[in-house]
This record gives sequence, structure tokens and C-alpha cells, in this order.
Amino acid sequence: MQAFEITPIGTVTNTRTDIQHTDNWGAVRSTITIDERFGDACLQGLDVFSHAEILFLFDRFPADGDFRTPRPYRGDPTLPPVGIFAGRAPHRPNHIGVTCCRIDSIHGRELTVIGLDAVDGTPVIDVKPTIAEFIPTDPTQPEWVTAMMSNYFKP
Repeated sequence: MQAFEITPIGTVTNTRTDIQHTDNWGAVRSTITIDERFGDACLQGLDVFSHAEILFLFDRFPADGDFRTPRPYRGDPTLPPVGIFAGRAPHRPNHIGVTCCRIDSIHGRELTVIGLDAVDGTPVIDVKPTIAEFIPTDPTQPEWVTAMMSNYFKP
């Protein structure tokens, strides 16, 4: 396997500091400050989109682990075991997270979004506009996922 290096493009600022599995991310307002090396116009044109996909690093989780054994989601023994790529847990082989967030405002290199499930100080590795044609119109998922996620993005 070829190794690669990722350099963050910015940092998250918000009031959330708990890296454990927490719910109620829906009202979390986060400001992503993009590094000055991208210039003050780096977010130009993003303001006409309603949402953006934020890719970030789960930088506060251990880098080691055995990912071969399926485990119950969120460690909840009442949920079925799933393989590492059938979940969105922060403990991942490459520690990359992604969340689709509502854009609140843009000021120079500062992008403020609502609903980003990343804690204060999290490194951001990319920002992409959410484009409707990239969103499947009929995604399916198990009912237990719907139930488990019912409070995740509540305010």
C-alpha cells in the first residue's frame, strides 16, 4: 500500500469538546477558519450553496487498532456487529470524518456551518459544496440505524 500525507486546510472552532459519542449536533455552530495559504477568496462562490461537505480528521483517537472483527455499533451490545466500513465511528483506519452541514455564513476565510459533528480544534482536510446530483434519491439503511441516529442531529 502506498502511504500518503494529508495537510489540514483549516481548523474547527466551536463549543463542543467531548470526543465521546455524543448526540444533539444539530444546533452546533462551528466556524472553520481556512489557512491563509489559500487566500481570502478561497471560499468565493460557496455562499450560493445551502450545504457543504466537511472532511476532517478524528485527531484525538488512538492510531492503532484491530479493524478485522465486527463490533456492535457505538459499543452498544443491543445493536448488531458491523465491520469497520459499515459504520461511521471515529476510530477508523485513516481517522477521516465527513459531515454534510448547512452553511450559515462566509466571511473571508471563515466558513460558519450548522451541524458539524467535530469538536473544537479539529483539523479540517477539505470542504466541498453539496451538489444535489451527488445525493442518492433513495438511500436505504437498517431500521436500527434510523433509531440510533434519531437524536444525533437534534438541536
